Amino acid sequence: MKKVILSILVLATSFQLSAQSKTGTIDTEFILSKMPELVKVQEDLKAYNTKLEGQLKVKVDEYQAKVKEYQEKVASFTEPMKKTKQEEIINLENDIAKFRQNGSQLVQLEQNKLLQPLYQKIGKALEEVAKAEKYTQVFTITTSGLAYIDPNYDVTKTVMAKLGIKEEATKQ
Repeated sequence: MKKVILSILVLATSFQLSAQSKTGTIDTEFILSKMPELVKVQEDLKAYNTKLEGQLKVKVDEYQAKVKEYQEKVASFTEPMKKTKQEEIINLENDIAKFRQNGSQLVQLEQNKLLQPLYQKIGKALEEVAKAEKYTQVFTITTSGLAYIDPNYDVTKTVMAKLGIKEEATKQ
């Protein structure tokens, strides 16, 4: 009977030992802010925003020209021509309004597209660090909502070193 109980205790202890996990944290936004590639992403995003603003200006200029033409020649238009010109102006107004509404969404989509390779690079480095240091779980500090984190388990600096990023300022 003692052998059976002892065997069960040894078995239970071995399961507990093998079930232990090592958790860590990472601040991906901090790493992202220190990546040299971020400068290029910001420049590309600014260029994309300028391009959208240029497209909006073309639409507004076209709208203003149509309105001015309509106001100058309204007396000489027949009723069907007036109606056609008014519809053109209304369509341009609607197009401009839609473009303005979609502008911020377009910028957000472009930003996500440009940042995706950087997040993938961080993720790959994190995976290598986590495997090498035998972490079973790593939480993202910025989105996890954890109230307390032991800094000894923060792998942010290790991942930055793996990516060749130097930390100039002390992390706040």
